[in-house]
Amino acid sequence: MKGPLYASLTQRKKEKKRSFAVLIDPDKAPLAVLDELIALGAAAKVDFWFVGGSLVVSHQLEEQVQYLKKHSDIPVILFPGSPSQVTRHADALLYLSLVSGRNADLLIGQHVLSAPLVKQSGLEVLATGYMVIDGGAPTTVSYISNATPIPSTKKEIAQCTALAAEMLGMKLIYLDAGSGALIPVNEEMIAAVASQIEVPLIVGGGITSPERATAACRAGADVIVVGNAIEKDRSLIGAISDAVHRSS
Repeated sequence: MKGPLYASLTQRKKEKKRSFAVLIDPDKAPLAVLDELIALGAAAKVDFWFVGGSLVVSHQLEEQVQYLKKHSDIPVILFPGSPSQVTRHADALLYLSLVSGRNADLLIGQHVLSAPLVKQSGLEVLATGYMVIDGGAPTTVSYISNATPIPSTKKEIAQCTALAAEMLGMKLIYLDAGSGALIPVNEEMIAAVASQIEVPLIVGGGITSPERATAACRAGADVIVVGNAIEKDRSLIGAISDAVHRSS
């Protein structure tokens, strides 16, 4: 299901323009926080809001997405940890298939259950090969998924996994070290994956500084995602956004 956001992502990749996405955890973003993020995001020219998480215990996601759409012109893309994290009020949905693990439920099982709801929502569906990479610390995503992360030193595994996902029809590849990762996905792995695929490459987890964002972009990342670091220091939105866009 190709749509305007996917067309934009592929065109930006073609033009070698890097994009910056701020990941918003619904459990950590009351409306007062959203107001601050919206103002900072507009000033920093953030490209996308990603909304969702591996474990969401509040019931604020739909309200937050509606608030973002009402008060911000930045596209809202759902980054769901479960089928319950879907709302028609967003612009698009990362339809994540955990291709790096061997958990069939997250490879296709949850998709079978959610497909009618997703179809009915009218969301632009972005089929995404999701790959969990070891970030030096246990993360929520690795625990919830019951999947062993790809070792950070095994770039060949990541490379072949991403290539297989693209051949299976995935429209995006997402390398994620996870929220709270001590180290980001390393440049060698990003470069190895980027050299083998033609679809846009998203990289997140452990990116806590403009320097790390720049390194990931130079290695071949098309979209940089930052969440946890911005929760701790909002000023990073401007600094990292500037670093990403300067890497184009």
